[in-house]
Amino acid sequence: MLRRALIVLVVALIASSLVSYWYTMSLPGRPHVGPLPEATSEELRIAESLRRHVTAIASVPHNVHYHAALEAAADYLERELRRQGHAVERQEFQAEGKPYRNLEIIIEPKGGPNTVRKTVVLGAHYDSFGDSPGANDNGSGAAMLLELSRLMKDASLDSTRLRLAFFVNEELPFWGTPYMGSRRYARLLFDRKEPVRAMLSLETLGYYSDVAGSQSYPTPINLFMPHTANFITFTGTLEARALVHEVVASFRRHTAFPTIGGVAPGFIKGIDWSDHKSFSEVGFPAIMVTDTALYRYPHYHRPTDTPDKLDYERLARLTKGIERVARDLLR
Repeated sequence: MLRRALIVLVVALIASSLVSYWYTMSLPGRPHVGPLPEATSEELRIAESLRRHVTAIASVPHNVHYHAALEAAADYLERELRRQGHAVERQEFQAEGKPYRNLEIIIEPKGGPNTVRKTVVLGAHYDSFGDSPGANDNGSGAAMLLELSRLMKDASLDSTRLRLAFFVNEELPFWGTPYMGSRRYARLLFDRKEPVRAMLSLETLGYYSDVAGSQSYPTPINLFMPHTANFITFTGTLEARALVHEVVASFRRHTAFPTIGGVAPGFIKGIDWSDHKSFSEVGFPAIMVTDTALYRYPHYHRPTDTPDKLDYERLARLTKGIERVARDLLR
């Protein structure tokens, strides 16, 4: 009897593990394997623009401790958005006696604001951590969002509003506080009853390696994942599973670039370490798109996180891939 009970217990544990793995780690579509196709002329042009943006935004530390540089980064973003022909909205506030601002552009449906049935948000923070210039974290995300604002300018929308938002104060000491830019922004949308159906947080996106063993993970995810840092990750907490699947399926349909992803409980280290957390907290579906940051990048949060460390050609390929995903989400 005891032996039978042990067998039943082992079988139940195995079945439970398989179901858990399927729920958290299975993804639709077929991931790209093998060499990347040759970059297109458009991707090469985007790569040069991305390099210019990252150099302008993230060559020096810019945050609460380097407030003048943070303001200079925000000024650059505003100038570039206006040069593209966008009207720029500011969400301004004070923290510890200093001014801060989120920036956004809004692309409305053809019929105007009264025809909006859903909203898609693409967001990235533009501040850096401590003494780090923040080229990868998160000049790469802010630069990609700048290019997406240019690429999406012609979007013809039926009943979906597109918001592209640049958030301030994602990093400590404001992380998780009322002065965190994305938290203020998400709560404003919630209070307005904005019908947000998807938020993508663009976070640390520019570093890749083809060397075996260049990728690590938190336990127990490290048991199941590839260990070469040549991919991009789409991830979120458990409630974001449907959005992760929708985004991954779209990306894999359109873009030849290695991908992994999945969902995990919020206590897994790093799973909610970005601005998507602010949106999840108020019930909006939100995920993070990331190169996994500290799990592959040796310069994470260090003074050596400088613009020369990034792979701009791969970042350009990813930019086009996220553009295609965004256009699918907007339908």
